[in-house]
Amino acid sequence: MNLLDENYSNKEVNNTKKVMKIIIIAIIMVVIVIIGIFAYMMYLESTNLKVMINGSQNAEVVNLLQFESDGTIYVPVRKIASYLNYNSYNGEYTNKSEDSSKCYVECEGEVANLTLNSNKIYKLNLENKSSNYTYVYMDNPVKAINGELYITTDGLQKVFNVTFNYNQNNNTISIYTMPYLISRYNSTILNYGYTAISEKFENRKAVAKGMLVVTNDKYLGVIDPQDGTEILECKYDDITYQEATGDFIVCSNSKYGIIGTNKETKVDISYDSIRLMDYDAGLYIVERNDKYGVIDLEGNNVIYAENDQIGVDISKFEENDLKTGYILVGNLIPVQRNKKWGLFDKNGNQVVAFEYDSFGYIANNNREAINLLVIPDYDVIVACLNERYTLINASGEQSFKAFVDDIYMTINGGEKSYVMIANNRTYDVEEYLDRLGVQPTTNTQNEDNSNTTANTSTNEVNTTIEDNNQVNNETVNQDNQTDEVEPNTEETPSDNVEENAQ
Repeated sequence: MNLLDENYSNKEVNNTKKVMKIIIIAIIMVVIVIIGIFAYMMYLESTNLKVMINGSQNAEVVNLLQFESDGTIYVPVRKIASYLNYNSYNGEYTNKSEDSSKCYVECEGEVANLTLNSNKIYKLNLENKSSNYTYVYMDNPVKAINGELYITTDGLQKVFNVTFNYNQNNNTISIYTMPYLISRYNSTILNYGYTAISEKFENRKAVAKGMLVVTNDKYLGVIDPQDGTEILECKYDDITYQEATGDFIVCSNSKYGIIGTNKETKVDISYDSIRLMDYDAGLYIVERNDKYGVIDLEGNNVIYAENDQIGVDISKFEENDLKTGYILVGNLIPVQRNKKWGLFDKNGNQVVAFEYDSFGYIANNNREAINLLVIPDYDVIVACLNERYTLINASGEQSFKAFVDDIYMTINGGEKSYVMIANNRTYDVEEYLDRLGVQPTTNTQNEDNSNTTANTSTNEVNTTIEDNNQVNNETVNQDNQTDEVEPNTEETPSDNVEENAQ
């Protein structure tokens, strides 16, 4: 090989080495770029909100969430329901309609009702046939966004009995449903020495608050499912979780009492039965020796346990849209003793003596008549004595002193009306109450008419009803001119019946 060939060969080797270096550097740069892109994508992914439902990511739910400027998160009730295995509908459960300002969700064990601008959730336990609702409160009222009803995450937990956790460090929301948690803990409790989780739907809701009602095949107790710590010892014959108060009604030796999660005995275990009457009023119905009374949350007697019944059966008055038969018109507790009914207020004061045969009108042969217990806009109760009827207001007073033949509801074209009949004459109850000066509780009273006209109309109707066939219409008109009847004259039902019979 000559010198020229050797120089050429060396140059070729050097060029090859340079090319290889360039290729290697390029490959390294490409790898660095790929790693950078991957790292950036991972960063972007970490900054995107993720929603996990029962451990599985759900990208669709992310798009349902509405974030307020203060950090509050709202969710659409009806759209989120299907992801949590609930059915959802417009209107109310016991008053079906297409009213989009209300909605309810339903699962196998419970119905929850919501209303626009209200933070009160009315719940009906489908395992209990009493038709009485319980209720809990959300931190914020229901709001409308683009025509749909939204609730906060606090409301989400209470409506759907779920847990909700937002980890801002990894920007992840985790939602666990009650059935999923129960299933997950079914095997865990075996490690703690228990055999099963309570089958009661009310008890299963406690899991959303980090508690489990468990049994060892003989007794029941309450534990923390995370580590098995006892909240209530496993020694009770029965336990029922109270969602509204967070306490437990416990049974031992056929006697019932109330114990808090801090193991404090709030009501001694000494009653034959206990059930929550009203959370706001802080009242429970108790039974002892087949007699019923009312106590407060501290166990103090409000109405002594000496009565035959407390509350009325509202299943007979489905069209009245009542949530409970324990407290009517917001203040009055119906109580029966010795086959007669009276009324107490929420403070335990008796405001109406035991002298009525029943509360409410039950329709018989009148096809258009619908059973009626209360007229909600005027906060009055229908009371019956000797098959005749009157109205009692929230203070326990008769709205008018007479008794009439019938007071019932009719529905025409979806509109509810209230009718009363006296002396074969028919009156619109609400118009009549307006004439008496009874103020509606939900509507502004129209006072366009003069006092003279209103008084004349009131006296004409009032006198006609009170006379009860003792006089004819001519006498009624004459009485209006000579002896006006005060619409709110205080008189007992028995006095009126005697007067009407004469």
